[in-house]
Amino acid sequence: MNAVSRSESSRFTKLKACQLGKILKLGKVLATALVIFSFGINAAQAGPREQAKRIHDRIAGVPPSETVLQTMQDQITAGNATQAAFTAMLNPHFYDSTLKNWIMPWTNEEQTYFAPLNDYVATVIGIIRDGIDFREILSGDIIYVADPALTGIPAYANGNNDHYQALEDQHIDLKANLVQRTQSSVTGLPAEATAGVITTRAASKAFFVDGTNRAMFRFTLLNHMCVDLEQIMDNTRAFDRIRQDVSRSPGGDSRIFMNSCSGCHTGMDSLTGALAYYDYPYTGDFENGATSYNDVGAVDPDTGTRVKKKYRQNADNFKFGYPTVDDSWINYWRQGPNANLGWDAALPGSGNGAKSMGMELAHSEAFVDCQVEKVFQNVCLRPPVDAADRNQIVSMVASLKSHSYDLKQTFAESAVYCMGN
Repeated sequence: MNAVSRSESSRFTKLKACQLGKILKLGKVLATALVIFSFGINAAQAGPREQAKRIHDRIAGVPPSETVLQTMQDQITAGNATQAAFTAMLNPHFYDSTLKNWIMPWTNEEQTYFAPLNDYVATVIGIIRDGIDFREILSGDIIYVADPALTGIPAYANGNNDHYQALEDQHIDLKANLVQRTQSSVTGLPAEATAGVITTRAASKAFFVDGTNRAMFRFTLLNHMCVDLEQIMDNTRAFDRIRQDVSRSPGGDSRIFMNSCSGCHTGMDSLTGALAYYDYPYTGDFENGATSYNDVGAVDPDTGTRVKKKYRQNADNFKFGYPTVDDSWINYWRQGPNANLGWDAALPGSGNGAKSMGMELAHSEAFVDCQVEKVFQNVCLRPPVDAADRNQIVSMVASLKSHSYDLKQTFAESAVYCMGN
């Protein structure tokens, strides 16, 4: 079943050492238990000073100065623990370290922290710093670049990452030195073709490269809705948007398609039409490629339309499948079991292009729940484990909405919840 792709074999690499996997899994469970146990002991002994230090450690990842610690202690004593958390966020390390390490795994298939600073990470950091509606990360004409007043920083380039690499190499304070720009003015994409981090160079390099663009969709679900395709597969939806490259009888058995493949492809293929005009072509080293977009009037020689060639590859697998002819999309998951992802009734559920599709995803309840749970786990160093934790998640979701989707509010509330008593 032709799901997501580069050389599709590299997409889903699995550990072959089964025993090693079991050992690592056991170690992770024990480590989590130790964190919870230690937190429980320390929390019982925490006064305002200890709470202030714990908040600062969780938010900034470094110890506070004596002056900052005293300020936060006074704020907690006065009943303003949330304000103490915002005080901790004034530390540049919240942006340079905490946020950078939190965001970085979203930018690559390996989901590793060990990757260079890039436009995807910088843009999310800037959006959080400036309190912008976090839903804009999947639809906005927005990008963050280095302050032009800085010296020794190469200009942003579509064909390399030197601009952000220099920021990292020179240990530039991101809190003080990132500036907001429109993505269209920096990268040259038409404003209507921008879709937040989806259309950043880093995302293109990771998820538009080679393949069929299904990778961009799958990793957007993973990173921003906290679900993978297998969790939301539904083979009761219409098959009419499943592309030609998906065999209807894999291995000669049509039951595999009906009972398995279709469950992912019905929803995925109906939505990934939105990405049909994008590619990440490169020559030789894919590190130096650039996002390519077929604007109005462009004609791909292999499709005779604006649709990229990759959408027609392996078309002989099933000629009667859907031949992508434009960038239209429709969300079949608004009906059936995946309606519980909480789609926004104010949106039409269909459209054209990555921007409107990104808005469809970001305006879902699943998107908001996902962000809150990720922040909770990052700050509290554990996932929600009991009814009290789950009630806190519900409370923080409501609070995030009431604070215009300013994610700093969620970081603050998570830190306060896990500061101990």
